[in-house]
Amino acid sequence: MRNDRKREVREPLVHLTRRAGMNPIRAWGIRILAVVLGLLVCGIAAFLLVEKLQKNPERIGEFYYTFIKGSFATPRKTWKFFKDLAILLSISLALTPAFRMRFWNTGAEGQTLMGVLGAIAVAFYGGGRMPEGLLLVLMFAASLLCGALWGAIPALFKARWNTNETLFTLMMNYVASYIVAYFLVIWVPSGSSNLGKLKYGKLPSFGHEYLVIILVTLLLTAALHIYLNYSKHGYEINVVGESVRTARYVGIGVGKVIIRTMILSGALCGLAGYLIAAGLDQTITTESVGGQGFTAIMVCWLAKFHPLGMILTSGLVTLLDHGAAQISQDFSVAADFPDVVVGIILFFIIGSEFFINYQLHFRGRGKEESVK
Repeated sequence: MRNDRKREVREPLVHLTRRAGMNPIRAWGIRILAVVLGLLVCGIAAFLLVEKLQKNPERIGEFYYTFIKGSFATPRKTWKFFKDLAILLSISLALTPAFRMRFWNTGAEGQTLMGVLGAIAVAFYGGGRMPEGLLLVLMFAASLLCGALWGAIPALFKARWNTNETLFTLMMNYVASYIVAYFLVIWVPSGSSNLGKLKYGKLPSFGHEYLVIILVTLLLTAALHIYLNYSKHGYEINVVGESVRTARYVGIGVGKVIIRTMILSGALCGLAGYLIAAGLDQTITTESVGGQGFTAIMVCWLAKFHPLGMILTSGLVTLLDHGAAQISQDFSVAADFPDVVVGIILFFIIGSEFFINYQLHFRGRGKEESVK
């Protein structure tokens, strides 16, 4: 015979639910609050760790001003800020089509480096043997081709054998670095691996040497925004990203979209490599990209894969980077302290996304329920 019994059912102390959506203005308010809190924590850390601030606490305002000073104190620094923003933004934009498709391309570093290699190889072998205009066009084509090839390889494996694209593209970064090192051994017989600045293959300057880079990146931002939001290919990318099964059900060739999109993503990385090679360095090392391919992943993610939003996130990351360098110069701190400052602020920004996407529920009163 069954007896009815009662027991108290207690909810967890805290549980999470995913938000259905949040007002964009409120979401940006949370992000701005996160930046402010991050800056406050940085100020506390600076006061505890920087000897100059301990002796002169009133300089804490100067500490915060340094973030602006590092980017805008002089016209030269302002141009450098916009140049660095443009390069980081161009790589971030290159990742966007793949990320919209939920193809986690972690190989932007290698794809961009291969773009640099393609441009420098053409300049090395063709410089002085053809008109400068033709040389720049061939460098551009080589950069796009090399970047596209480096993006197509993992896409083919993903489409054919469903390999893990994150690991595949990550490992290809190291392969690209070794290929560059190999060519440097060939090009520099002395063994120094220092190619030096080439005399040919320099983009023209219209008013300022960085202006072309900035304008090209702005045009790329607008073009990619239109492509992803108003074209058939952009629609297919979004559908594949939402659900592979749905894409197949409506007749979209998933493998074809993966390959086509990664060729585009790699080619855009190659374009960023062309800007680095022909617009800035006119040489190559294994560190020509300088880790920006990995930073671009964070920039792209923070902007929720929206090209226009990446202007803001790229600007924020560049501002923090320049400010950290200025802190190191003005306050004579340990070499690692500026990185700690940037890390704290980015930690708060990334953490804010948790509160934008999820809601915390705290335990209320216990509930009684009958269990038979």
